Amino acid sequence: MPSELDRELAGVMDMLTAPGAPLETVPVARFGTTVPAFKNAPASLPAYFERYAAQYGPLDFIVEGDLRLTFAETHALAREVAAGLIARHQVAPGQPIGIAARNSASWAIVYMAVLMAGGCAVLLNGWWTSAEMADGIALSECRLIFADAPRAARLAEIPHGAEVRILNHGDPRADLADLLGCATPLPERGELDPATILFTSGSTGQSKGAFSDHRGVVHGALSFAAQALMLLTHQTRHGTASPHQPATLVPVPLFHVTGEIVLLLTSMAIGRKIIIMPRWDAREAMRLIEAEKVTYFIGVPLMSHEIATHPEREKFDLSSCQFFAAGGAPRPIEHVATIHSAQPQAFPLLGYGLTETNAVGCGNINQNYLAKPGSTGPASRPIVEVAIVDDAGNHLSPGATGEVAIRSVANFIGYWRNEEATAAAVTADGFFRTGDLGYLDEDGYLFIVDRKKDIIIRGGENIAASEVEAAIYSHPDVIEACVFGLPDARLGEVPVAVFLAREGSGLDEAALRSHLETRIAAFKHPAVFFEEREHLPRLGTEKVDKRALKARYLQGWGG
Repeated sequence: MPSELDRELAGVMDMLTAPGAPLETVPVARFGTTVPAFKNAPASLPAYFERYAAQYGPLDFIVEGDLRLTFAETHALAREVAAGLIARHQVAPGQPIGIAARNSASWAIVYMAVLMAGGCAVLLNGWWTSAEMADGIALSECRLIFADAPRAARLAEIPHGAEVRILNHGDPRADLADLLGCATPLPERGELDPATILFTSGSTGQSKGAFSDHRGVVHGALSFAAQALMLLTHQTRHGTASPHQPATLVPVPLFHVTGEIVLLLTSMAIGRKIIIMPRWDAREAMRLIEAEKVTYFIGVPLMSHEIATHPEREKFDLSSCQFFAAGGAPRPIEHVATIHSAQPQAFPLLGYGLTETNAVGCGNINQNYLAKPGSTGPASRPIVEVAIVDDAGNHLSPGATGEVAIRSVANFIGYWRNEEATAAAVTADGFFRTGDLGYLDEDGYLFIVDRKKDIIIRGGENIAASEVEAAIYSHPDVIEACVFGLPDARLGEVPVAVFLAREGSGLDEAALRSHLETRIAAFKHPAVFFEEREHLPRLGTEKVDKRALKARYLQGWGG
């Protein structure tokens, strides 16, 4: 039976989506079918930026250290940089332009400017190795890249054929000074024009570029704005709405879909101030929550748990923060009550979405999350549909376990230059196959039970086990190897490796770690290497029996 909160929120959403209401929807043709879209959505990201800059102009938007930019200042600066990109770099409509840098105000300005100049923003993973960056650049066909010094140094190690502009961070007006002062007209962009390419690891380990048009990205952000408006309306009715300007930290990378959509873009639509953190530190996060009156926090699950259990938590006033949300990785069930107990004024939230869905999917909130802490919640109204499908794409009944599939106007268009992978990922009726196995209960709440793809999620980062295995196998003294995830209290799960070395080689963990340093990014390195003295167990197909190995090492695992 639906909870009281479910019924109340459903009533609020019914009001907000009624004809003439702010979230009214209309049917649009998409993915060979018809899906609901927001009637009043801006037609493109530049139009989106312009609308909300005008609406919230004098309010603080970006805070980074001593730097403060209002919504109006941010938009004006991005507009100048966009004109400079056209005048000085001859950026053409649809041209892929890469960003490879840590979080900063300059990152946000460049992202906006690329889109306003008509380009396609390619968000390169800042944790990649040189070789991984080269692969991403080659795949996306970037010829211009904005990179900070560490990433630029990695790019200098390998041929890639792109022009690299250095971002020094700090004040973007100084960082991007040579692009300012141009009055070049900006192009009009439409809903179906290319907007972004983000990268996601597949089961093969080869990164794929998830490509979205303006309509998909705009609706991804507006879906989260709709959830925020629904909650605000509910809070206002109950007298619990915050008196402060909405504010949030940005503790996760902006090159991830959570940073890009949930934090940067959604914040524009709801007048929310973003406070940029160059790197995660729980104590600094608490200091900023107090100083900036942060009302909403989201990060990978370990972040909110670190705040809740931090030994210095009582030194900071965190009362402004009403929500501690998590996404990008499973949140251990025991964390849910811990977080709410540590901050009784705040509720833990959990979201479920993917790069390919522009972050939208499901959400479990407030009392509903406390009641069903093992669930990621129901599909986010009004534009998201969730189904459980079998291998043939047939929809399964509630309670039946199958592959989780998501359909919405926000879904990506496909994998860049990879029609085969796109066709395999999308059903005939337009649902994206997530690769996760789960079921829907009688209330429509989604429960994830396993992963169909061999992916490990370490603190929000997707790691393809096959990629790590391939890197280990490249050592000449490795006979057999197997990589899988084991649970971790901080990171959700971590990769571990089991290997069999060539007899008499003397190969050990230190040598393997050294071998991996230049082959795969550090976050992909196994937390532990277990050495076996006998051949690894096999299935009837002669493949390594990964399930048996995982079950063996799970016993006694203290992660």
